[in-house]
Amino acid sequence: MSEEPQGDMVDRTARQAADRDRMAQDNPEPSLGRRFGQIGILGWMIVIPVLLAVLAGRWLDRLLGSGITVTAALTMAGAALGLWLAFRWMHDQ
Repeated sequence: MSEEPQGDMVDRTARQAADRDRMAQDNPEPSLGRRFGQIGILGWMIVIPVLLAVLAGRWLDRLLGSGITVTAALTMAGAALGLWLAFRWMHDQ
Protein backbone atom coordinates (compact mmCIF):
# COMPACT_ATOMS: atom_id res chain seq x y z
CA MET A 1 0.00 0.00 0.00
CA SER A 2 1.51 3.30 -1.00
CA GLU A 3 0.05 6.40 0.44
CA GLU A 4 0.49 9.75 -1.20
CA PRO A 5 2.77 12.11 0.73
CA GLN A 6 1.00 15.07 2.31
CA GLY A 7 2.74 17.62 0.06
CA ASP A 8 1.76 15.82 -3.15
CA MET A 9 -1.88 15.65 -2.05
CA VAL A 10 -1.92 19.38 -1.28
CA ASP A 11 -0.36 20.16 -4.68
CA ARG A 12 -2.88 17.97 -6.50
CA THR A 13 -5.78 19.55 -4.61
CA ALA A 14 -4.49 23.06 -5.39
CA ARG A 15 -4.17 22.18 -9.10
CA GLN A 16 -7.71 20.82 -9.16
CA ALA A 17 -9.04 23.98 -7.50
CA ALA A 18 -7.18 26.16 -10.02
CA ASP A 19 -8.56 24.08 -12.90
CA ARG A 20 -12.11 24.47 -11.55
CA ASP A 21 -11.65 28.23 -11.22
CA ARG A 22 -10.32 28.46 -14.77
CA MET A 23 -13.25 26.44 -16.13
CA ALA A 24 -15.73 28.65 -14.24
CA GLN A 25 -14.18 31.76 -15.80
CA ASP A 26 -14.15 30.25 -19.30
CA ASN A 27 -17.74 29.01 -19.10
CA PRO A 28 -19.72 31.13 -16.60
CA GLU A 29 -23.08 30.09 -15.20
CA PRO A 30 -26.03 31.72 -17.04
CA SER A 31 -27.82 34.52 -15.22
CA LEU A 32 -31.19 34.06 -13.56
CA GLY A 33 -32.85 36.21 -16.23
CA ARG A 34 -31.39 34.05 -18.98
CA ARG A 35 -32.67 30.90 -17.27
CA PHE A 36 -36.17 32.39 -16.96
CA GLY A 37 -36.00 33.32 -20.63
CA GLN A 38 -35.10 29.74 -21.56
CA ILE A 39 -38.03 28.44 -19.49
CA GLY A 40 -40.34 30.88 -21.27
CA ILE A 41 -39.10 29.80 -24.68
CA LEU A 42 -39.65 26.15 -23.78
CA GLY A 43 -43.17 26.89 -22.60
CA TRP A 44 -44.11 28.73 -25.76
CA MET A 45 -42.52 26.03 -27.92
CA ILE A 46 -45.00 23.58 -26.42
CA VAL A 47 -48.07 25.84 -26.14
CA ILE A 48 -48.07 27.37 -29.63
CA PRO A 49 -48.34 24.09 -31.59
CA VAL A 50 -51.09 22.91 -29.21
CA LEU A 51 -53.08 26.14 -29.63
CA LEU A 52 -52.70 26.07 -33.41
CA ALA A 53 -53.82 22.43 -33.45
CA VAL A 54 -56.88 23.25 -31.32
CA LEU A 55 -57.84 26.13 -33.61
CA ALA A 56 -57.42 24.00 -36.74
CA GLY A 57 -59.29 21.12 -35.11
CA ARG A 58 -62.24 23.30 -34.09
CA TRP A 59 -62.45 24.72 -37.59
CA LEU A 60 -62.36 21.25 -39.16
CA ASP A 61 -64.90 19.88 -36.64
CA ARG A 62 -67.34 22.67 -37.50
CA LEU A 63 -66.73 22.13 -41.20
CA LEU A 64 -67.20 18.36 -40.99
CA GLY A 65 -69.76 18.29 -38.15
CA SER A 66 -67.69 15.70 -36.28
CA GLY A 67 -68.05 16.92 -32.68
CA ILE A 68 -64.62 17.12 -31.10
CA THR A 69 -62.95 14.16 -32.78
CA VAL A 70 -60.59 16.10 -35.04
CA THR A 71 -59.85 18.64 -32.29
CA ALA A 72 -58.81 15.87 -29.90
CA ALA A 73 -56.61 14.18 -32.47
CA LEU A 74 -54.92 17.39 -33.56
CA THR A 75 -54.43 18.47 -29.93
CA MET A 76 -52.48 15.29 -29.25
CA ALA A 77 -50.48 15.78 -32.45
CA GLY A 78 -49.76 19.41 -31.50
CA ALA A 79 -48.62 18.37 -28.03
CA ALA A 80 -46.34 15.72 -29.49
CA LEU A 81 -44.89 18.24 -31.95
CA GLY A 82 -44.38 20.85 -29.22
CA LEU A 83 -42.66 18.38 -26.89
CA TRP A 84 -40.42 17.16 -29.72
CA LEU A 85 -39.46 20.74 -30.62
CA ALA A 86 -38.69 21.54 -26.96
CA PHE A 87 -36.66 18.34 -26.57
CA ARG A 88 -34.65 19.11 -29.70
CA TRP A 89 -34.06 22.73 -28.59
CA MET A 90 -32.84 21.62 -25.16
CA HIS A 91 -30.31 19.25 -26.71
CA ASP A 92 -29.07 21.94 -29.09
CA GLN A 93 -28.37 24.30 -26.18
